Amino acid sequence: MHDVLAGLRVVEAASFIAAPSAGLHLAQLGAEVIRIDPIGGGPDYHRWPLTAAGASLYWEGLNKGKKSIAIDLGRPEGRALVQRLAAAAGDNAGLFITNFPADGFLAHANLAALRPDIITLRIMGWSDGAPAVDYTVNAAMGIPVMTGPPSLGDAPVNSVLPTWDLLAGAYGAFTLLAAARRRSATGAGAEIKLPLGDLAAATLGHLGQLAEVLSGSDRPRLGNDLFGAFGRDFVTGDGHRIMVVAITARQWSALLAALGLAPAIAALEAELGVSFASDEGLRYRHRARLFAIFAPAFAAHSLTGLALLLNSAGATWAPYRTVAEAAAARDRFGLGVAGMDTIMQPSGHRYPAPGAAAEFAALPRLPVAPAPRLGQHTDETLASVLGMAEHEVARLHDQGMVA
Repeated sequence: MHDVLAGLRVVEAASFIAAPSAGLHLAQLGAEVIRIDPIGGGPDYHRWPLTAAGASLYWEGLNKGKKSIAIDLGRPEGRALVQRLAAAAGDNAGLFITNFPADGFLAHANLAALRPDIITLRIMGWSDGAPAVDYTVNAAMGIPVMTGPPSLGDAPVNSVLPTWDLLAGAYGAFTLLAAARRRSATGAGAEIKLPLGDLAAATLGHLGQLAEVLSGSDRPRLGNDLFGAFGRDFVTGDGHRIMVVAITARQWSALLAALGLAPAIAALEAELGVSFASDEGLRYRHRARLFAIFAPAFAAHSLTGLALLLNSAGATWAPYRTVAEAAAARDRFGLGVAGMDTIMQPSGHRYPAPGAAAEFAALPRLPVAPAPRLGQHTDETLASVLGMAEHEVARLHDQGMVA
């Protein structure tokens, strides 16, 4: 964690991955992020993976370093309290993240009536307000029919990584800070709507894939082959599998040097009348011939031997591992290389937890903070943000309005 956003207060009313991850990124850069949770927890409070006692490791992971206030959202008084928290005064406050419906009690217009310069970031499914999650957006955008080996035909392959959720969290945090910068200069608030569907479509457009299909046809399934350059999985002599990539000329020359294949590749270049060093597209076009040369070269070495050769040459590669193997590794490919502290979480489990992925070289890295207990900061938040006296907070507890 770093404190570059110290003094900034963000209120979050959200579930699942996209919106909570936006709050997580901000919290791990030093912002005070206050989660508004329903009493008893929201729809993701018990989402898998779970501990044996039923605590959600998923929820703990996405809410590290945040504060939690638990409110009864089923009553008008509780909803009014949420609106007041989102729109509370402060030059570095009035920043709100949610994935609640755009036309509900947390509509931007309702919050702007309390604070005209409020900035709301609303992460949505589809732009028309229809519900969607990462997996349905991915299906609609055609990604699953490009994934997997050609032998699957038209059968889709879902990704286990929620790409659009994760991208929306990062992009959402960025747009919220951009709007805050604009507000500091102009005094104007903002309503930011970020639909997963629009983000996915924009990403395909940025990568040239939309133009590709409009000017040609859908990209075929390639299995583990890298589209447009040299890359594929190879098996070592002792049965391990590694991924090797050579997109740039430097990566290509390093790979040839590591395996001593320069003479064999030069002979193939002479036969085909091409230069693989100057054009990665040619490496893709002639990948079958190249793979036939590289596969036995990799099979001639053990994984340990290949690691020495590839690392010495500066080649771009990585071993295939399970998550458990990556968690146990202590090399550059492992999960525990940097930025993780072993901390106690509310579940009662002690395990490594990551801080901010970016390293600010001139700033000290602060300890990773655990997730809050549900409602842990209720009294503190009501007092510090809304200025409530102790007896007022006690009355809300007596009414079952907060917990």
